[in-house]
Amino acid sequence: MTENERQVAGLLLAAGGGRRLGGRPKALLAHRGRPLIEHAVGVLRAAGCTRVHVVLGAAAAVVRERAELGDCVLVENPEWADGMGSSLRTGLDSLAGTRARAALVSLVDQPGIGAAAVRRVLAAYEDETSLASAAYDGVRGHPVLLGAAHWAGITATATGDRGARAYLKEHHGAITLVECGDVAEPYDIDTPEDLAHLE
Repeated sequence: MTENERQVAGLLLAAGGGRRLGGRPKALLAHRGRPLIEHAVGVLRAAGCTRVHVVLGAAAAVVRERAELGDCVLVENPEWADGMGSSLRTGLDSLAGTRARAALVSLVDQPGIGAAAVRRVLAAYEDETSLASAAYDGVRGHPVLLGAAHWAGITATATGDRGARAYLKEHHGAITLVECGDVAEPYDIDTPEDLAHLE
């Protein structure tokens, strides 16, 4: 286990209710014969995240029942309907008091982003002041690496569906952009048309 793997926790945001998918929770969408959330956790593990916290929301009880999530720490966000910001706050709060010095944040609905891209962003970790993000043709995307020194600031500004966007915009000069366009596709599964990306 490398130093990065010990100090960086994977944080998977998987609470969305799939409003534009007719209310089908994204975590439970089928991908390669299993719930999409299992695939997303597997990507974080394959990239080297030994500690993985998963934020659940919509249909959390059903997700717990159907998905095999091993020794992940499952955290429920009762305010998941308020948007990604509340899930990010819940996830970062769950890491407080652990030995994690950074969180590698990924989204459950981006199956085109695999372990190769996550590994690159993980490698950008230096210490708890680190801020790094995958980039696709120079445009910032996921996953993002948030050093623990930034968690309080992110938690204070993460609202609605913006997640860490406002904080990252304010600190854009400190972000290490890690180009991943050659190894990943950053599409989201948001609409019925997007379901064609699932296998």
